[in-house]
Amino acid sequence: MSVFGEAALSAFLELLSAKLLDSVRNFLAGHRQVRQQLELWQSIFPEIKAVLNHAEEKQIKDEGVKNWLGDLQDLAYDVDDILDEFAYQELRLKLQKTQAQASSSKGGKLITALLYGVRSSQFSFMFNNKMISKIQAITDRLNSLNTRRSSLGLSEIMSQGATSMGNQPRLQPTSLMDGAVEYVGRANEKQEMLELLKSNNSDGVRVLSIVGMGGMGKTTLAQLVYNDPSIKESFDHKSWVCVSADFDAVNITKTILRSLDADSRDENNWNSLQVKLKEKLSEKRMLLVLDDIWNVSCNDWTILRAPFGAGTKIIVTTRLQNVSSNVDSVKAFYLDKLSHHDCLSIFAQHALKARNFDGHLQFKEIGENIVRRCNGLPLAAKAIGSLLRTFTDHSEWEKVYRSEIWDLPEDPCDLIPALRLSYHYLPPHLKRCFAYCSIFPKDYEFEEEEIILLWRAEGFLQSKAKIQGKGLGNQYFQDLVSRSFFQRSSEDKSRFVMHDLMNDLAQSVAGEICCRLEGEKQQKFSHRSRHSAYVIDDWCQSEKKFKAFYQMTSLRTFLHLKDPRYGELYISNIVLDDLLPKLSYLRVLSLGGYKIYDLPDFFEKLKHLRYLNFSRTRINRLPDSLCSLYFLETLILRGCSYLKNLPSKIGNLLNLHFLDIRGADSIERMPSRFDQLTQLQTLSNFVIGKGDGRLISELKNLSNLRGNFCLSGLENVNGEDAREAKLNEKLGIDGLELQWGTDLENKLWGVKFSSWIADSSLKNLSSLKLRNCKNCKSLPSVGRLPLLKDLSIFGFDQVQKIGVELFGENQLNPFASLEILSFERLPNWKEWDTCEGDEKVLKLPSLRELSIKNCPQLLGRLPTHLASLQKLEIHWCTSLVVSISSFPSLSELSIQGCAELVDDCSSPAKELSSLQTLSLFNISKFNIPADRTMLRFGNSEHFKIGVWQELASLSRHGFSLVGHRFIFVWKCPQLQSLEAEEAELQPDKISRVESLKIYDCERLNRLPQVLHELTFLTVMVIYKCRSLVSFAENNVPPNLKKLIIGQCENLEYLVDEKEDICNQLQLLEIYRCSKLSCLFSNTKFPITLKYLTIGGCPMLEYMAEEFEESACLESINISDSGIKSLPRGLDKLIHLQEIFLRSCSNLVSFEECGLLSTSFRAFVVESCGNFGALPKCMASITSLRRLSVRNCSADISFPSEGFPANLTSLAISNAPKIYRSLVEWGLNRLTSLQSLTIGGGGCSNVVSFPEKGIGMMLPPSLTHISLFQFENLEFMFSEGFQDLASLKVLEIFQCPKLTSLPAEKELLSLGYLNINSCPLLQKECSNDKGQEWSKISHIPFVRIDDKAVIPRESD
Repeated sequence: MSVFGEAALSAFLELLSAKLLDSVRNFLAGHRQVRQQLELWQSIFPEIKAVLNHAEEKQIKDEGVKNWLGDLQDLAYDVDDILDEFAYQELRLKLQKTQAQASSSKGGKLITALLYGVRSSQFSFMFNNKMISKIQAITDRLNSLNTRRSSLGLSEIMSQGATSMGNQPRLQPTSLMDGAVEYVGRANEKQEMLELLKSNNSDGVRVLSIVGMGGMGKTTLAQLVYNDPSIKESFDHKSWVCVSADFDAVNITKTILRSLDADSRDENNWNSLQVKLKEKLSEKRMLLVLDDIWNVSCNDWTILRAPFGAGTKIIVTTRLQNVSSNVDSVKAFYLDKLSHHDCLSIFAQHALKARNFDGHLQFKEIGENIVRRCNGLPLAAKAIGSLLRTFTDHSEWEKVYRSEIWDLPEDPCDLIPALRLSYHYLPPHLKRCFAYCSIFPKDYEFEEEEIILLWRAEGFLQSKAKIQGKGLGNQYFQDLVSRSFFQRSSEDKSRFVMHDLMNDLAQSVAGEICCRLEGEKQQKFSHRSRHSAYVIDDWCQSEKKFKAFYQMTSLRTFLHLKDPRYGELYISNIVLDDLLPKLSYLRVLSLGGYKIYDLPDFFEKLKHLRYLNFSRTRINRLPDSLCSLYFLETLILRGCSYLKNLPSKIGNLLNLHFLDIRGADSIERMPSRFDQLTQLQTLSNFVIGKGDGRLISELKNLSNLRGNFCLSGLENVNGEDAREAKLNEKLGIDGLELQWGTDLENKLWGVKFSSWIADSSLKNLSSLKLRNCKNCKSLPSVGRLPLLKDLSIFGFDQVQKIGVELFGENQLNPFASLEILSFERLPNWKEWDTCEGDEKVLKLPSLRELSIKNCPQLLGRLPTHLASLQKLEIHWCTSLVVSISSFPSLSELSIQGCAELVDDCSSPAKELSSLQTLSLFNISKFNIPADRTMLRFGNSEHFKIGVWQELASLSRHGFSLVGHRFIFVWKCPQLQSLEAEEAELQPDKISRVESLKIYDCERLNRLPQVLHELTFLTVMVIYKCRSLVSFAENNVPPNLKKLIIGQCENLEYLVDEKEDICNQLQLLEIYRCSKLSCLFSNTKFPITLKYLTIGGCPMLEYMAEEFEESACLESINISDSGIKSLPRGLDKLIHLQEIFLRSCSNLVSFEECGLLSTSFRAFVVESCGNFGALPKCMASITSLRRLSVRNCSADISFPSEGFPANLTSLAISNAPKIYRSLVEWGLNRLTSLQSLTIGGGGCSNVVSFPEKGIGMMLPPSLTHISLFQFENLEFMFSEGFQDLASLKVLEIFQCPKLTSLPAEKELLSLGYLNINSCPLLQKECSNDKGQEWSKISHIPFVRIDDKAVIPRESD
């Protein structure tokens, strides 16, 4: 049994009791035998529920009780499944009855009734007989559990609160700190808190709150502030109170009084306590810390703080955001993860009693790995560090690193109780929701809506109050966010993530009920598992990967989570045809992202389904049986671009709440009976097909629609029918998109919009998008919509003027809330009357973003006084003269393809200090004085300029390298220099430029003279600057770390003969510089260089004479170049990891020096026709993982010493001597080999692979085999494949005599088979006819002669 919690299990049993009551009352009223057994269940459940508190306590030490709870939980799920079947059949009969009545009203009344009666009676008989054995088995198990309950001595007790977990109460922290420890991190937060606490204020009590998950260091930060010496000078009194679970205002007040006066008499009268405290604090400055508050109401807080005056400052620490809100914090400090460096310091102090690992280098690598697992949680670093303090053996540290945090033998800092306490105090409904999230892998980022839909499908959103599913789910989700169980992603603020230790906690409390499959790793899979998600790290997923699911016959959740590394995925058809129909209790099925063309017709076997996700698949139709899923709530078809229609009987899905067809653009019309879907809350798109205009009226009954809604195909609808949809009555819709098609012949919509679009009843609308209304000449008066934040107008061909009709006639405060305004593709728009002369019209007070694109005839002025504008985009308005006005908040400006750029000289130019990004492209005329340019644009962080035909120098127009951090110059054909000849950096100006990129400036013949003064410059990229002869002369940026040069065809050398001119360079890449003859003319190689890549430089014969002793080089990659040899001293490169040599025809060999680096991982030499000898030391390089020798000298051979034993990837081709050496040496000796590529050029005597005569076995570790150009290869030797349990990819090319594959049993793990130019084998692998078809039909992806055979695209 997990520690799922008696509260969660109790809530589950309560839900089952309610379902039982419904079944007995309604559906089973006439089924006496079944009803009697269910009534028995109903009588036993309360007896069991009553002892759950006792069982929860006893299970800690009593294995029998633990097993009893596990069996009870298992039984509860089985009961739920049976009751679900009753409810399903009840719903089915109800639907049949409704349809029969509808049919009878149209005639054939008697026949319909007779048929319905026969079906019902037959079904009832079958239903009873089918279910009776299941019901009896449940009864027997329930009786057994009840008997065991008594024998285990379980009795009814009251819950003991926080201590009922079998632990003694934790010792609470005080204000005192450990003087032996140096506290790191949180310096910025501490400083800001001190400043706020010491500042004078006269506006009453000031409260600061520290919020974060357990173990994040809230109390430590409060201690650091509380004990800071400056606090003693600023306050007369200090008091520290640990509040914990119960917010007891009386005890808190008593504790404060005792801290002020240790001899004070204990007082129980509440009024006297408060009066006494007020007197003590009169005209005194007081700092109060209330540590670890779990709950406090606004009323209790108001009463508690009544005695405190303006001199009181309070620090509150809490895990809950709502506590921070209730205490009226003037500032909340939300603690995020500590940096790796700070966590490492905490860990080292507790594990080694040292600040770092300098004196303990043997533990450094493993210590850093352990700290990474702590994932920024300081308490975890402290706890595990303390645990390791007595361990002096490296293997013990390794053992701890491999362990789950919950399995550690000790917990000296109470890490586990600290985290589990958070779970313990969750209300029952949130416990189930949180535990369920254990199916998600660590670092998985999820959206709020995604989780809520899953919770609803699993039945977790249950409320006695009438709160709709998503509203309730949102409340649950935000509760978990506020309690720090979920945190916002640092990468994408719209997504959330669980801290690694919270994920561990979820797994711990969920136990075997929830499981997940990650790559090759399976966790806690058992027959009791009900919820499962999987992330398989293969793009082709064989049936073998899913073997574990066959034992989970009661599984409710089959959730595929896409690995972001892969695009389209492939899955074995056996999973679809055989496995899924067996999982008959599924409630959640997600197959999103798979390349599936046809769905099996299996939905009648999956009647419990609530959630279906087929997003981004290639299905072109949905089986009709899908419409028998009467419980289905969520159907996600997003990105199903091949799907042409929704099922015709979709009206049967009476419980459908959520339908997402965004990106399913092949759907041309909606089926009829959509008006039956009255539960629908989210409908992404409603498509009206040609001739179906009246179907829009089916939206009338969908009164629960909310969120974003798109109505497309409006060219097929007339205004009268449109009104029938009654969109203006759907107050839950806050984002509306109206789309017209491209049918210009259709005149159903006139030149003006219907008035309902700007109707006041759409007052809740926050987003409106109008697209492709080709006939309309004027826009609707949407300025009247008070909450509208986002307005987009796209593709209105006939609009010539936009003015007062958009704002609204006589509208006093139009667009009061508008934040984003976008116009695109208005080809005839000429004038925008912004009504700025009208005193009654306000000036778009909230507008943050304005975008105008592809409006080629637009003239005149844009709005000028936009105080809130942050982003302005004007692209391809080729007639427009853009005037740069004074936008005080502007942070991003992008102008492309306009007629002229001018400055509004009517007002003094002001520096745009807020400007972050400036992009100027394709401007026909730049007409801004240089001094005003400098003021307007001189300090933008990102400066991008391009496609400027006349630009010869930046400085002539007021642009400078000074002030910007990232500079990009592109396609300026007249540009000769970036600065004027005399330009120098002004003494008072410090250049901030970090990155300089120059593309396609063909006349640029030199780089700025001031390069050497750009001390922050670390990255330079130069492409297609054909006039450039050298990179730099005496002026290389001193801190340049990354240099990339490409297609500079006249570049002859990089730098002149000055020594150490590139003394910080770490990465150098040079491509297609046909005249480059030397890199460093002083023959010295930069010792800091780590990565060297050279390609397409035929004149470059050598790089340098010798590598330095202290060189840092890690990677050498040379291709299509004239290199004759590598510099001497390869054996000095102790950091060298890889050498890639490709298409270097002058290269014969390199000196026999020995590659001694223990870091050397990869050696690749390909298409170097004269390269004939590998280093003799090759076999001794135990670190080597990848070796590729392809298409070099035909006589190339491998050293007699043998092959590197630890290779994971080996590729050879046109090297018969190496192949023969490999065969004789023994390929099976490469026990770590994962990828094997062999080209058979010159191996005409090979007829089998592996060679049968030698009996050569392939290494069991292989995952990828590629064979090609074996002209006489006839068959694959199956015995050689028999141990390849991990083989995923098999590729066979250009083997004209090959007729067979290995035996089917050797290919069970295969995910991808690719056969090309093997005519005999191709014939044998043809569908249903070839003898080899049975061997490959289970493989997820089979390609033959560049054509996909499996999966086969639908006709």
